[in-house]
Amino acid sequence: MHEKSIELLNKAVADELSAVHQYMYFHFHCEDQGYDLLSGLFFKTAIEEMGHIERCAERILFLGGEVEMVAAVPVQKIHEVKKMLELARKMEEDSAKDYNLWANECSANADSASKKVFEGLVDDEERHFDQYDTEMENIEKFGERYLALQSIERSKALGAGAGGE
Repeated sequence: MHEKSIELLNKAVADELSAVHQYMYFHFHCEDQGYDLLSGLFFKTAIEEMGHIERCAERILFLGGEVEMVAAVPVQKIHEVKKMLELARKMEEDSAKDYNLWANECSANADSASKKVFEGLVDDEERHFDQYDTEMENIEKFGERYLALQSIERSKALGAGAGGE
């Protein structure tokens, strides 16, 4: 009866797994480059995306389906911060658009609980989009100085003994 909802929820699981992998990759590289604020943002978002996987998986299991734990796309090996943010922003925008459509599809199939899951995901994805959009605006407004400030802050912290290996 709820095959379509299970299919859509599994598509969301695949998208969210891809996001977790991509954002953790960005987290590692931003941290390596000394961009602690951006590294933290990517890490925090990856954790939130894991929560999305859990919500979808719980609903799939409730509906009697099987959770497919396969990422939709492989990690893109991007090291330039501006390109990382552009991809992250696009991923969030695409997810919000898909989840809106899928919420409507679940509703049309008399599955209001799955519709609510997707609506909750839309709220989070739009917030993530806004965070990445703000970071893009900061880079466009302040240029490389914005990133340099993050590196300087790390150097100060390490020099003061606050950071560590």
